[in-house]
Amino acid sequence: MLELLISRLGQGVLTLVLSSVIVFSATEILPGDVAEAVLGRSKTPESLAALRKDMGLDQPAVFRYANWLGGMATGDLGTSLATKRPVSDMIADRAGNTLRLALLAALVSVPVSLGLGLVSAMHAGRAVDKSLSVATLVLIAVPEFFVALILMKIFAVDLRWLSASANTRPYFSLWENFRALALPVATLSFAVVAHMMRMTRSSVINIFSTAYIEMAALKGLPKWRLVLRHALPNALAPIFTVIALNLSYMVSGVIIVETIFGVPGLTHLLVDGVKLRDIPLIQACAMIFGAVYIVLNLLADMLSILANPRLRYPR
Repeated sequence: MLELLISRLGQGVLTLVLSSVIVFSATEILPGDVAEAVLGRSKTPESLAALRKDMGLDQPAVFRYANWLGGMATGDLGTSLATKRPVSDMIADRAGNTLRLALLAALVSVPVSLGLGLVSAMHAGRAVDKSLSVATLVLIAVPEFFVALILMKIFAVDLRWLSASANTRPYFSLWENFRALALPVATLSFAVVAHMMRMTRSSVINIFSTAYIEMAALKGLPKWRLVLRHALPNALAPIFTVIALNLSYMVSGVIIVETIFGVPGLTHLLVDGVKLRDIPLIQACAMIFGAVYIVLNLLADMLSILANPRLRYPR
């Protein structure tokens, strides 16, 4: 068991290193010259050469990658080319907003999707199951920006129950914070509930067809006990995986939600970095998103191994 977990951890570290190579290479091949972008019209051959030397751009790419990776490993994310501030400070100012939004959406979407998936599986083929299946297909097909605009139109413009802006302040009351965050959390939850609900339904229905479940049903066990005590624990492995994928999406893929509702988060910061060609900021944000994705998938693997004893002894 310990060897398997260590192996998965090693694979995660290797994947993160390979991600760093991709991120660094992608920023290297961006068109234009960073030094020219920084100096603008005031550039001269002498100032360009001095700035390139100061930024280390005169060194080979291999040495620059090694220095950058070493800085990332020690927590030195570099300095923003646009604002001259440490990138770590800029990310610290924004990370809390994205994490709070993702955490609230996860607290809403995970229990709802698991509950709806179990209800759909217990009534497979019936009206409830068909209605939920149609609803999830609609949610999957509808773009996030459309869901956000519809919710904003109804609850912020027409009814005026909620706020169209997601900016919160420490001195806001609980109700004011709820009004500010309700719409972006709902939009993000709608985007992922459908996927997690369908995976839960599919996994539980597959377990229902196994011999031991049929035997337990023949013994007269109630259906709720069959689901909660026998089917669900054995269906958790694929459910954990899809939950991890959707949680990582909540952190790194919320650019539409953050843009529409004005959330000053990490993805908004990344877009600003791309507009200004702020290479250190782009690299740091991309590595953070990659690390979150890898860590959540590692966590899903470990939880799957703990939940399913058969995975602990692979053939």
